[in-house]
Amino acid sequence: MPAHLALKKSPLALYTSLFCLGLMSQQAVAADDSIERIIVTGSRSAESIEEVPSSVTLIDNKTLAKDMLITSELQNMLAFRVPGMAPSTGTSSNAGQTLRGRKALVMIDGVPQSTPLRNGSLGIRSIDPSAIERIEVIKGATSIYGNGASGGIINYITKTPSSDAKASVELGASSKFSAVKFEDSAGYRYHASVDGTLDKFSYVVSASEEETGLEYDAEGDIIGLIYGLSETKSQNLFTKLAYEFDSEKQVQLTYNYYEAQQNAELMDVTGSVNSGVKTYAIKTNQPKPGVPQGPRGNHNLMLKYTDQEIFNQTQLTLDAYYQKIENMFFYSAALANPSEGYDGGQSLIRSEKRGLRINLNSYADWDNVSASFIYGIDALNDVSSQPLHDGRIWVPEMDMSNLAGYLQTKLTLFDDWILKAGVRHDRVDINVDDYKTLKVCRTAETCSVPFDVKGGELDFTSTTYNLGLRYQLDDAFSPFVSFSQGADISDLGRLLRTATVNDISLIQTEASIVDNYEVGFSGHYDKLSYELAAYRSTSELGTSNAYDAATGVYMPVRAPQKIWGYEAQLAYQWLDNLSTDMSYSWVEGKDTEKDTYLDGQVISAPKFTASINWQPIDDASIAINYLYVGDRKRFDPVDGQYVGAQGPISNYHLVNLSSSYQINNWQFSLGVENLLNEDYYSARSQAFTYSGYNTKGLGTTINLGVKTRF
Repeated sequence: MPAHLALKKSPLALYTSLFCLGLMSQQAVAADDSIERIIVTGSRSAESIEEVPSSVTLIDNKTLAKDMLITSELQNMLAFRVPGMAPSTGTSSNAGQTLRGRKALVMIDGVPQSTPLRNGSLGIRSIDPSAIERIEVIKGATSIYGNGASGGIINYITKTPSSDAKASVELGASSKFSAVKFEDSAGYRYHASVDGTLDKFSYVVSASEEETGLEYDAEGDIIGLIYGLSETKSQNLFTKLAYEFDSEKQVQLTYNYYEAQQNAELMDVTGSVNSGVKTYAIKTNQPKPGVPQGPRGNHNLMLKYTDQEIFNQTQLTLDAYYQKIENMFFYSAALANPSEGYDGGQSLIRSEKRGLRINLNSYADWDNVSASFIYGIDALNDVSSQPLHDGRIWVPEMDMSNLAGYLQTKLTLFDDWILKAGVRHDRVDINVDDYKTLKVCRTAETCSVPFDVKGGELDFTSTTYNLGLRYQLDDAFSPFVSFSQGADISDLGRLLRTATVNDISLIQTEASIVDNYEVGFSGHYDKLSYELAAYRSTSELGTSNAYDAATGVYMPVRAPQKIWGYEAQLAYQWLDNLSTDMSYSWVEGKDTEKDTYLDGQVISAPKFTASINWQPIDDASIAINYLYVGDRKRFDPVDGQYVGAQGPISNYHLVNLSSSYQINNWQFSLGVENLLNEDYYSARSQAFTYSGYNTKGLGTTINLGVKTRF
């Protein structure tokens, strides 16, 4: 029996064999890499990960480099490495890829990449991984950085200069191609970087370019075009310059540019979950409507000034940033309006952010007590909209001003107890001009009804709190408990574009307060490490969808939600050159008003991951990663058809391989994605019943690379 068929019949057999090999946590690193155990995202100041009274995931640079031998898709890496993160969609969109059942705020060095005012779920793919030093993931609702973090924070920490006076140069090239069907599948990837220090000046400059060929599923068909990745060209330019005035004062300027455009001579053969026919693409010479989809050129500019001691035992950090985003979506017949001559349309999200942060960190010590107080002001202006490429307005311009003050405290008592508490107060003002909702037609007879909506100003204030306690009994057992809140303006643009009233004040636009409770424990003993956490989050105004048959539009519905789940990580280092690891995540949620389960837009199927890492000789390494996505079948058909994101999810398995060999300064690598050529639909493709979304996952794909550093 072929191996991949055997896995389908007996996943427990593989689990058992992996347990026999041993256990090792997703975040385990060697002792000499202890610097990687420091995070900054959770409290806006560097702290040891072992002192945080909640669940966090740190993906260090070595792990990133190893995963990049398989794929450069950050969505895939996060899905495997982060317990609580929903499975990858296999596309450029992270819609449905929630973190503990809620949306995460994606940031680059603390600058938001998500567009919460009109969340297009494209934030994960906003930088090339070659520019990233590490990734910090804070799980659970938090208001540490403001709006949009109801599920947590994913913060890409960019690369820092080396301290060497001599410039350090890295060059790399790779090619990815399908092992199922080679025709036109070969792509390329190049990256180059240089970094170093000259007296008081330090620098990092890196650039990358990647172009994919055709992407084939396990049956040899081209994967469909809705958020597709076939024939996509991406470019990233990253620069970080720093000047050290003295040992305490430093200024740093960072610029990141990213674009990723799909321009494929393809057309979809459209299927759906209900028809049982997959969506796939075929080659065509016919002119295609619309323009290339994807980020058209996203800019991030950040200026940071740090004074380690602005006054006695107090550090000052000033952050100013500017960001401009244009994300173009695919051409959709659902945006048709035959009476005005439109057969379809193509929308884009525009967002422009300007921000300033003043952050102070004061330290104090008393008998048996050490304390830090982090406090400051966040100011943000975010102007977002979603027009159509043809000039029609779908979501009007929303001009948001957000001013917040915060205080975070951390007390270490008798060296064993760590108590963290904080408060944040936000004032949000959003201005929207008068606008008219867009008339869109699913068919010539089924159209939405346009409304003239009077604009105005929306004002929100919120005060959110967090409290956490960790007891460091010993290395083997460290329990923690935490409560945290997040204030979330629920995808305001989506509420505005589907308005069925004539005044913005009549739309249910209130901000949602998410309460997050978590309890868990972690520890390590000899070569074993582990973590177990359970959580529950509630909100009075969650957002879901309901299909309006009269207009053919999915309308947002705001209702109270409860989400709960647990995560486990186990780990073991068998030998100096052999380790294994495992994690399991389970999450569920309900609309508590109707006592109905939440759909696949929000809740993901159970997820199990495992990996084996072996270094047979000093210059060679091999890793095998395994991902299992379980069943979730909570909904019944309506009149014989599944609706919305309520399709049944059946389990599937993926095995990936990464390997490398070092010869002097040269590294040669081989990565294989979907090693056993599993024929599967992603969890999102199974849950989403919308036409054209049921594309199959990537078949066996080879990635050959070479890299040198000198």
